[in-house]
Amino acid sequence: MWFLFLILGLGVWPAASRLWGAEMVEPVVVTASKLPRTAGNVTQKVDVLESQNLSVIVTGHRNIADYLIYQPGVFSNVLSRNDANWGSVGGLSQKYNTYMLEGLPIDVFVEPQALEMLVVDRIEVQRGPAAVLYPNYLGMDFAGNQSPLTGTTNIFLKERFPKPQTIFDAYYGSYATFGGRVLHQQPIGDVHFFLGASVEDSDYTNYGTKDSWLNMIDDPEYRKTKFYGGTTWFIDGNDRHKVSFFVNRTNHQGDAGRPNRGFDHDYWTIHSAYQLPLSETLTAAAKIGYRNYDRSWQEDNYPADLTLREKGGVRQEIVPADLSVAYEHWGGSLLTVGADFQSASYKTYTNPGVRSVTNDADAVQYGLYAQEELVWGRTVFRLGGRYAYTKHDVDLLGGSTPEDDSISWDKWLWSAGVRHHFLDNLAAYANVGSSFVAPSIHSVGGTLRASDRGVPGKDGRLPNPDLDPESGIGADLGVDWKPLQNVTFGVRGFYNKVNDQIVQVVVSQKPSQAQDINAGDTTSMGFELEAQYRPVPWMRCFANYTYTDTEIDNDKDPDMDGAEVPFVPRNMGNIGVDMNLPYDFKVSVYLHLAGKIYDSTSKQNRNRFSGYEVLNAYVEKTLLEKDTTNLSFYAQFYNITDNQYEMPWQFQDPGFAFTGGFKLTF
Repeated sequence: MWFLFLILGLGVWPAASRLWGAEMVEPVVVTASKLPRTAGNVTQKVDVLESQNLSVIVTGHRNIADYLIYQPGVFSNVLSRNDANWGSVGGLSQKYNTYMLEGLPIDVFVEPQALEMLVVDRIEVQRGPAAVLYPNYLGMDFAGNQSPLTGTTNIFLKERFPKPQTIFDAYYGSYATFGGRVLHQQPIGDVHFFLGASVEDSDYTNYGTKDSWLNMIDDPEYRKTKFYGGTTWFIDGNDRHKVSFFVNRTNHQGDAGRPNRGFDHDYWTIHSAYQLPLSETLTAAAKIGYRNYDRSWQEDNYPADLTLREKGGVRQEIVPADLSVAYEHWGGSLLTVGADFQSASYKTYTNPGVRSVTNDADAVQYGLYAQEELVWGRTVFRLGGRYAYTKHDVDLLGGSTPEDDSISWDKWLWSAGVRHHFLDNLAAYANVGSSFVAPSIHSVGGTLRASDRGVPGKDGRLPNPDLDPESGIGADLGVDWKPLQNVTFGVRGFYNKVNDQIVQVVVSQKPSQAQDINAGDTTSMGFELEAQYRPVPWMRCFANYTYTDTEIDNDKDPDMDGAEVPFVPRNMGNIGVDMNLPYDFKVSVYLHLAGKIYDSTSKQNRNRFSGYEVLNAYVEKTLLEKDTTNLSFYAQFYNITDNQYEMPWQFQDPGFAFTGGFKLTF
């Protein structure tokens, strides 16, 4: 219970003033029900990260995953500013915690690199199973298809603006990193819109371990540009009757520290929605989106020479859609029914002079769902079900036409929960639900051929055409307690089990090769402790601790049987404080701690990575505040203790980095 002593200790010195006006108001959440409801009236545990809290979090990797590591149960290893995020949630891979953009799924590994935080209003993090109201995501790249078994993360954009406003942000930092962002937001009658762009250019630095397969001989330079815009039309000024549209385009290009190791990634994210009140108690909503991920890279002949050997790439197009109707009835109860759909196309290729397609496939998925949330006095009951169907049509797999070019799966999923308020400030909750995930084409076909195993210079993922689908059960049990208006405590236990879990294991360090395998039956269980405290109105303190125990049960493979799940630390913790100080200073200091992890399910061949801590600080000083104009200077201190900890695949955190800039709002 170390975190309780810290929280209480932080509050001793200002306690004499007895300024208890900083009441922590219960947030309104949308994710658990698809309609706004207070967090205490849904059975699931939902955390809300508001934009003012997000703005003071220091990110060393320019990745949205960095903003979530201070939540209980979330572990994230963002490999570098040029790579994706890896890690775990609830003791399982991050692919079991989906990401969404206002209720439509996005890729756990792509959009966190691509979306601009300046347009984010809030992020809702739902812990525990969420596979009834929300589908899997047909992400064929990286770790493959994604399922909301351990939870889901829902990103909400800005909608309403009280007045026209323009934001300029210019900064410079370590590794000759400079960048700028501009955003204009404005209401015109009932139409509210924003437009913006950003660019970041950096020489960056070597992020590989000593003698890593990355073998950088120069700084891995990169440039990332973003263009984004969104609009919401509140028809007749009605918050329930609205049309919205959003588009984000990101280009990320650079190199991996050698002349012919360049990359060029293009990401498009489009979202549109229409909400219609059919009556005072009946609301319909329709959403459709478009995601386009086009990644390409170069491979050279190192160490023989630095000439270009080949180019490789992967292209994905995904269209998600959702149609739902919600009926509010009987004293706050809510019935939600709906249907969703996804189509996906996936293609990988190499170009050693003549383009050669390695994998070429299409997939389709649809679901029908219904959920009832019944309010009965101080108790909320929830029960829901989903019919899920997935089909893959494969033209090429590993460069060859497969014998079975079409395969489909269908599954009935279910979820239930309850929350009971013993007192106005004390509640207990429990949830349980099932999930199902088909193996992705990327997992089955890989990015290499089977004959590339162990071949020097052939870095990537090996194919595994024998993968089986996964099915799982997730459950949690917790208590929320608010003994004072400025103090909250929470405890949550969780249990997740996946049959035939698909995990990525490291096959070889040099060349850097990985492969997806069925690891047998996987179990993760643990508990989370958390506390928040506002001793005075100008200070917020928080702390949390997560314990996780995982085990793989595989009687067919003694080397795997009893092993821990890769990328899951047994112990994690976070401590933080936000302060608004005299003379218009704002200071935030956050400490993240993570225990040891392994990179494989093989007890004989896995690598062990030691635990680490990262201490970050954010300082902002308002220089000018007059009428609608505000000018401030800010400084971000990442990894203050210069902890250059090692990560899987021979990556390493570069250590301390500084960024300073000016932000003008008018």
